[in-house]
Amino acid sequence: MSLPRHDAAIYLTPLREGGSLPAVVEATDGSLWVVKFRGAGQGPRALIAEVLVAELAEAVGLPVPDRAVVELDASFGLGERDPEIRDVLKASRGVNIGLRYMDGAFNLDPVAVPESVDETFATTLVWFDAMVSNPDRSARNPNLMLWQGRTWLIDHGAALYFHHDWTRVTPERMRAPLPTIQDHILLSRSGDLEAADQELANRVTPSVLDQAVARIPEELLIDPLVTEPNSGGADAWRQRYRVALTARLEEPRAFARDAESRRRTAASSPPSRLESRR
Repeated sequence: MSLPRHDAAIYLTPLREGGSLPAVVEATDGSLWVVKFRGAGQGPRALIAEVLVAELAEAVGLPVPDRAVVELDASFGLGERDPEIRDVLKASRGVNIGLRYMDGAFNLDPVAVPESVDETFATTLVWFDAMVSNPDRSARNPNLMLWQGRTWLIDHGAALYFHHDWTRVTPERMRAPLPTIQDHILLSRSGDLEAADQELANRVTPSVLDQAVARIPEELLIDPLVTEPNSGGADAWRQRYRVALTARLEEPRAFARDAESRRRTAASSPPSRLESRR
């Protein structure tokens, strides 16, 4: 099933905390979305990562905001005074990715709200971020939001960093650990990652992978900014993601073993003060 589609109506406000300059946008049906723009500095592949990682997160039981395609027509944002924003919008005509706007949500500080991040949640999230090669969940930038009494995952544009250079994607490289997992905001709160590894990996079945890659909009997969010559169409790109992630999940999963080793090291070290994103 493809993502729902909405036409953008009103650019409400930029969100300047991240480098990709997302914004809150109202669609023509009145719904509100945090839109990640294909014309921003990280390009269409960051949007692919947003969709694919969110789909896989839900499969392992982690909450993420609803996703949708948000389309910008040629007139959208013409009255924007900020030249940086205007340039991003101009380069983002057509398909972009929206995440449901969570009104009243705020950045999570696990020190201040420890009950929202129990050991099961922390273990699942650390394993998951290691699996999808997400380096962007540090104490300075947790990319976790508290909303309606739950902790939600946001901002996955930096994950799946392998897809920025497909010439280097091999089964061996796909099985490599994620070194930055040592900086994960919840590493010290997680449980035994090797013990949880098999159960979590079993949740990402071949059918889950099929459904996840099917949700990536075709327009992003064949965008001229990401499509190399003779790389095939959208189905060929979906197959590349499917093969790469299948290799990532093959046993033995070095990323889980390495994360557990780093967890034990962190557990034996003096705790450091956590800083949440402003």
